[in-house]
Amino acid sequence: MNETKEEIKSGYISSINGTLIEIKGLEDQVRLHDLVRESKHKILGEVIQIYSDHVIAKVFENTFNLKLNEEVLSLQEPLSMELGPGLLGKIFDGIQRPLEATFLKSGGGGFLERGADIPSLSRKKNWSFKPLRKIDDFVSTGYVIGVVQETQLIEHKIIVPVGVFGKITYIAEEGEYTVIDEIYRLKRGSKEKSFNMIQKWPITKHRPYKERDYPQEPLVTGMRVIDLLFPIVKGGTVAVPGGFGTGKTVIQQSLAKWCNADVVVYIGCGERGNEIADVLKQFSEITDPKTGHSLLERIVIIANTSNMPVSAREASIFSGVTIGEYYRDMGYDVAVLADSTSRWAESLREISGLLEEMPAEEGYPAYLPSKISSFYERAGIVNLYGDEDLGKENYGSLTIIGSVSPPSGDFSEPVTSTTKRFVQAFWALDANLAYSKHYPAINWLNSYSKYPESISDWWYERDIYWPEIDIDWYECRKQINYILSQENELKNIVQLVGEENLPENQQFILFIARITRNSFLIQNAFDSIDCFTGIKKLIGFVKLILLLFNEGKQLINQGFLIEEIKELKVVNDILRIGRSVPNDDFKRLEKLRTKLINEIETLKLLHGVFKKK
Repeated sequence: MNETKEEIKSGYISSINGTLIEIKGLEDQVRLHDLVRESKHKILGEVIQIYSDHVIAKVFENTFNLKLNEEVLSLQEPLSMELGPGLLGKIFDGIQRPLEATFLKSGGGGFLERGADIPSLSRKKNWSFKPLRKIDDFVSTGYVIGVVQETQLIEHKIIVPVGVFGKITYIAEEGEYTVIDEIYRLKRGSKEKSFNMIQKWPITKHRPYKERDYPQEPLVTGMRVIDLLFPIVKGGTVAVPGGFGTGKTVIQQSLAKWCNADVVVYIGCGERGNEIADVLKQFSEITDPKTGHSLLERIVIIANTSNMPVSAREASIFSGVTIGEYYRDMGYDVAVLADSTSRWAESLREISGLLEEMPAEEGYPAYLPSKISSFYERAGIVNLYGDEDLGKENYGSLTIIGSVSPPSGDFSEPVTSTTKRFVQAFWALDANLAYSKHYPAINWLNSYSKYPESISDWWYERDIYWPEIDIDWYECRKQINYILSQENELKNIVQLVGEENLPENQQFILFIARITRNSFLIQNAFDSIDCFTGIKKLIGFVKLILLLFNEGKQLINQGFLIEEIKELKVVNDILRIGRSVPNDDFKRLEKLRTKLINEIETLKLLHGVFKKK
């Protein structure tokens, strides 16, 4: 704290209500959202209501053993994130206390010590700093002063804080420094100020930028059903609702491992402790495909389990998105994965109940929509401040993917229905698909994405030309959607008359739909080949299915029986593409295309209808 002891104001506890405390003596000394600290147990809290004779604060830890009249100090600052080198690979709680260091300080007995006051970033670790500016350079918000190689993949840029500008009067030479060592000094007028590597930023305030840009590049996930049917862009928003056991956590893990974001912020918000422990264990064991090092080297984890205080849970998703914005301002593509926003909304409901506010639907507070929107609206691809003197523009993106856990899988409940209003993509997880071992269990009838038109040009530039099926990614998506929707429309008829009694063309649509579901849409996240599908393999895979569909339709129209098409040997090869064809072996897909064409031509020859052109 910058305040001296004389400047720190104090009051006393006059009432305790669950995680809320009433404080007297600070009414004219604090502002809304200022932090307070109880003196004896060092418990941190945040002012959420101010009255003429008292203030109400929510505390970020349990209130066991608190007494009336105990002293409370005003810290005169809002809850803020400590930003600088050392965030990547670390695990924090909802208010950015380093859990590993806190655990060790508490003696490692399985419980975290209450009131632990440990810096978020290590003050002892040395970082190799390389200056990029020189004395007498004029710099302002967003300018890069120098760089630190934080991990093998991420170069941490030391940028000028928001609202700061001036002429450099001192800059450290290349060498080893801690985050609190002086790195540079700026002079503005007659005043000179010193800066180190640390910045602090309030979690409820978004970091500024020049302007938002229109997203044009997809966030490639490696999951076929997403990248083809329900894509997301860099800087986009998506909700992933699903009941228990539908695979939300596995999807989040797959995204963290394979998506083409530079930095991932994973927020475990209110989930069970053993599930968070499992996530941490798996992340530590996963090798990053980009570097060959541990995946944790480009991940920041915010862990706030269901048995932790609800006030810290409420803060956790904003803590995570603030860290994400910090790396975005360095020009990186950042993905924030929140699991789950339903548990976060439940903490809002609990605090609102303690405040005796008028409840809205299902007991949630009336301001639930504004809270959810304030989270998702911080996503986007933006033009950043800085480097104007170099004559170039710098862009960064922040993508937000939030899991939702509706009770009993009911998508009409308030959190899911409200979230749906503020996101542009919706991946609806289906319990029936999950129980039938179809993963990812994304229901292709209830899900949607509003991004395909924005990224169609990006996919067109990466298209693979096959003369037999000259369509691009956008048209492939359209045709697959048509096949799946036709299958859904035929379901009721099949139940009445049986599939074998349908016309041949309708039986053929059902056949292609089954191939699509059982080979393309289903994907094994734990298979060494099938866990990730690259761009070329995705396009080649879907074009093979559509080539079979288009050629098969012509055969049906010429009087061929569907059984003859089903007996083609290439059908089994197509069903096994996901698990048998590596991403870097595109020639095998081209061989399958040739095999498919040859088998169809042979079939036509056998029936005497093949005509030379």
